[in-house]
Amino acid sequence: MKNFVLVGAAGYIAERHMRAIRETGNTIVAATDQFDVMGRMDSFFPEAEFFLNEKEFETFVAQWQKSHVTPIDYTSICSPNYKHADHIQAALKNQSFAICEKPLVLYPEELERIEQAEQTTGKKVFNILQLRLHPTIIALREKVKQAATDKIFDIDLTYITSRGKWYYKSWKGDPSKSGGVATNIGIHFFDMLQWIFGEVQHSVVHTYEADKAAGFLQLKNARVRWFLSLDYNSIPQEAKDKGMRTYRSITVENEEIEFSGGFTDLHTQSYQHILEGNGFGLQAAKPCILLTHKLRNSHPIGAKGDYHPFLKA
Repeated sequence: MKNFVLVGAAGYIAERHMRAIRETGNTIVAATDQFDVMGRMDSFFPEAEFFLNEKEFETFVAQWQKSHVTPIDYTSICSPNYKHADHIQAALKNQSFAICEKPLVLYPEELERIEQAEQTTGKKVFNILQLRLHPTIIALREKVKQAATDKIFDIDLTYITSRGKWYYKSWKGDPSKSGGVATNIGIHFFDMLQWIFGEVQHSVVHTYEADKAAGFLQLKNARVRWFLSLDYNSIPQEAKDKGMRTYRSITVENEEIEFSGGFTDLHTQSYQHILEGNGFGLQAAKPCILLTHKLRNSHPIGAKGDYHPFLKA
């Protein structure tokens, strides 16, 4: 059994990490968050220590590593995006491996700092890139591998997840803290596309606003028109009529790739892979970090060239 600590225990995604740690037969010895109503801990690890103050939490971890025969093996990080880099470095410094939610970090220079920390401490960080474990996505990757090496696939990516007014008043609505819409809701798709179709050859941004972004990517083996939105009005009427507030679509050569299901245990599978020594590390996460950084710093050209049809609508 491995010992874990959890940073950002009140976050939406943290419960999936707690469940994954429990389902892989491990335990959380301590957790931290600024939010002080943590009833969810009772369902998973009620005996875990809990800290509102991060410095007290880090002191606890450092003292544990010095005084206990069984060390803290992993630090799971579910904190806001802009805190990831510091929390990863603190975890490595305290001689634990780190498991971090997407995006791993926001800026290229943070990648460099973490790489240096890995070299100094001998510990590593692993990113949760669960779409790489989805059966449908794995099948698509195999299909692409079997195609001619010069085959270029035409892809439309559409992801709309409507958010309320609260979103823009939280850290998520601050691009300096969340990375903006392409990073905050799009990064797992950009990782998946590059994992399947190869590295980015060319990129165009058609629009980049607080609540939506769209552009075109030329990958090694694909042309991708992408559209991301937080605006309910972006959802197609037929989806609205069904009461849907989220709309997800990926078409490859005009064929819809259905992967709306199969997500329930992907975090547990991710943890199993990491514990078996097969997790996705810094170098795996790097391409999508560099791409999303480039996207949010690009100059939008408007609806010109090969743009996503939702942009015109």
